[in-house]
Amino acid sequence: PHPHRRLRSFAAAMVPGAPRIRGERVECLELHLAPSAAYALLGVPPRELDGTITGLDDLWGRPMRRLRDQLHHAATWPQRHALMDEFLISRATRKAPTMAPHIAAAWERIITRRGRIGVGELAAYCGCSRKKLWAGFTAQVGITPKRAAMLVRFDHAAQSLAAGDSPAEVAVTCGYVDQPHLHRDVLAFAGCTPGALAAATTSAN
Repeated sequence: PHPHRRLRSFAAAMVPGAPRIRGERVECLELHLAPSAAYALLGVPPRELDGTITGLDDLWGRPMRRLRDQLHHAATWPQRHALMDEFLISRATRKAPTMAPHIAAAWERIITRRGRIGVGELAAYCGCSRKKLWAGFTAQVGITPKRAAMLVRFDHAAQSLAAGDSPAEVAVTCGYVDQPHLHRDVLAFAGCTPGALAAATTSAN
């Protein structure tokens, strides 16, 4: 972890809480990668990131510094997007680790169920033991399958709150036990209340 390090480019793992990133007059290009893509493109097992924010210079070295310089000098956002696409394609064509089929299937199942699935049911769906699923998921995704399901459910809840649904409605539709349960998850993952999250998301959009 680099709590006080200045980073010009970084990869953020699926962190357990709400990270704070500060900057002034920032323009950035942000990519959201599925775990299978992150596993292949970053070139390291997600567990090695250990829930931290890691400088891309540490992972990709000179190619990353060259890309950052190109992005800085690009005149338009379409040019920057094209540069990023070219870079990602070049990374994807290299020999890279691939996610085990049962782990990829587990992740897709979590997405399909919007996080509303237990580890036992998930293991049965993937045809493996809970222990094998837990170990493989932690190694290749970077968090436990239970935590992944919680994050996916939270993401669905956040989108519903931003769409104007009340916390009571969201708690029911997203499978929370009650509103306090929703409140605890939002506080844990976003660092604020459901109402504040809805307001912030609406303002950002």
